[in-house]
Amino acid sequence: MSEQTDRFILGIETSCDETAASIVKNGKEIVANVVASQIESHKRFGGVVPEIASRHHVEQVTIVLEEVMTQANMSFQDLDAIAVTEGPGLVGALLIGVNAAKALSFAHQIPLVGVHHIAGHIYANQLVDELQFPCLALVVSGGHTELVLMKEHGSFEVIGETLDDAAGEAYDKVARTMGLPYPGGPHIDRLAHEGEPTIKLPRAWLEEGSYHFSFSGLKSAVINTLHNASQKDEIIAPENLAASFQASVIEVLVGKTLKAAEAYGVKQVVLAGGVAANKGLREALTTAFTKLPDVKVIVPPLSLCTDNAAMIAAAGTIAFERGIRGDMAMNGQPGLPLVSYE
Repeated sequence: MSEQTDRFILGIETSCDETAASIVKNGKEIVANVVASQIESHKRFGGVVPEIASRHHVEQVTIVLEEVMTQANMSFQDLDAIAVTEGPGLVGALLIGVNAAKALSFAHQIPLVGVHHIAGHIYANQLVDELQFPCLALVVSGGHTELVLMKEHGSFEVIGETLDDAAGEAYDKVARTMGLPYPGGPHIDRLAHEGEPTIKLPRAWLEEGSYHFSFSGLKSAVINTLHNASQKDEIIAPENLAASFQASVIEVLVGKTLKAAEAYGVKQVVLAGGVAANKGLREALTTAFTKLPDVKVIVPPLSLCTDNAAMIAAAGTIAFERGIRGDMAMNGQPGLPLVSYE
């Protein structure tokens, strides 16, 4: 029996404010990984400015692609496919990556694969350990909060999602109200570990048995707490407010994940998305699942939580193996739904 030939996929990610490229071997091993972040450019605006993000992608994408090929010591002829984030994301930003991928695909006659950004975040965990099915993914980022059930590779069933603000969005809005720098999530996480959850804030469990999320009410409660204190000339310790807010978010995220894992009899739970870098969430999720010792929990390293192209290449490998192919009509799709690979 002949040995299987290694498969090398180039991943390209430009959905928001990171220009990234990566080469992944067999969907599991990072050969090279390059990320050009734009955080410093957007910090003074308190959030990502789409026009500025797009301009930075235009400036960086060629440099990043050249760097990743140099790091890998490979030529385009060594690649089996090019995987690119097709959506969701900022349309202008997506277009830069999609058009770069199409140009390379056309010029070098390499198959093209479109990847859903959330599928990428989930498959970042495949770069840590082999996924085991059924698997439950808790996706927590600036634009998404979802529970995704996977019965096999490339199978995605969204069993719960946010009905309003995503958790990461709530973090950033609360941080802005507290006067913390952008991005706010890491600052709240740091403060939370210095304080105590002494302020009573709501938990949105929604109706019985629901795996959906809602953080708009919590965000409003924090803003109202600050405004009321200001009107009364009361001082609220920022570390205690941060700890109280984070405790509310994490209790709901972990609680619903634990219930869903039990209900669906999963073998594995994976954490995914930018907010997966949150120290409090990582600790709470790992601790909670000691109650279910038969369920393995994967928490990716910090470098694979934020947007990167290795995750796109990993998800793209599965899509490529399932026969998914893009063409020159591919476009950026800001509202792309997460669907299973047929």
